[in-house]
Amino acid sequence: MLEKSDVIFYLRPYSNNHLTRTIKTPKLYFFDTGLVAYLTRYSTSEILANGALNGAILENYVVSEIRKTYFNDAKECLLWYYRDKDAKEIDMVIESDGELHPLEIKRSVNPSDSLVRAFEVLDKGSVPRGTGAIICMRPELSAISAQNLIVPVWMI
Repeated sequence: MLEKSDVIFYLRPYSNNHLTRTIKTPKLYFFDTGLVAYLTRYSTSEILANGALNGAILENYVVSEIRKTYFNDAKECLLWYYRDKDAKEIDMVIESDGELHPLEIKRSVNPSDSLVRAFEVLDKGSVPRGTGAIICMRPELSAISAQNLIVPVWMI
């Protein structure tokens, strides 16, 4: 009922024949992070920013805003996440123009460059990997390498 009324949506796991150790459980997200804050009983933005769920709520916000952008442009929305039994995880994988674009979402201002190492798991698949990104609280756009960017949350 909540999915049909566009209160929640599921992000399905990405897998193909070459990535056999993937976890198959979908992740649940809310379209409205204000509703999430209300349900968690966070009464102020300061409590939300410092609360135990602040990273999860930021991830929910980013995933839902990217999904809304696709829907508002009437474009097909090919979004997944990746997690395998070896604890390698990618918060979001976008398929666009025949390439996979991995995204990590972190509440940090200075995320570690090591976060993009998990992106390499997609190289084993049949679809080529394109530019990846860490979406974070950094105020300006920057790059880790030619293939991996650091994107401020405000740019999404």
